[in-house]
Amino acid sequence: MALSNKSQQVQDYLEKHRYTVEVIELQASTRTAREAADAVGCTIGQIVKSLVFRAGNRPILFLVSGKNRMEIQKVSRKLGIEIELADADFTKEMTGYAIGGVPPAAHLSSIETYVDEDLFKYDEVWAAAGTPHSVFKLKSSDLLPLTNGKEISVN
Repeated sequence: MALSNKSQQVQDYLEKHRYTVEVIELQASTRTAREAADAVGCTIGQIVKSLVFRAGNRPILFLVSGKNRMEIQKVSRKLGIEIELADADFTKEMTGYAIGGVPPAAHLSSIETYVDEDLFKYDEVWAAAGTPHSVFKLKSSDLLPLTNGKEISVN
């Protein structure tokens, strides 16, 4: 079965960058970390939550383990910038995707990205693939090269 347009964009991006992973679309929702973990049969910690923040008009993406809650004030101090959670309009404008389906890469433009160090405790993780019903599995070690991201502690 053919993928939806947004999921196909993610699959094309991954293939273009030589990642041999498969985007899958599910009947069940993968909008929240718990729903995604239940849908694919993994632990909640293996789910990559894509959280878009803003520093003024600049987007910043945090890829956070599904078991963690990001401590915004602590992370803001660590980075030396004020950040706030982006709303749905800003998220879609900057990434091309709606909240609940934002992938770790394949955005409209390059986005500064930070990856929760706890994700590296797992060999494999699951990330959103463009819609609230699509995901893909990848090696956690691929997160930094895929996103040109930096490792960070979020809590």
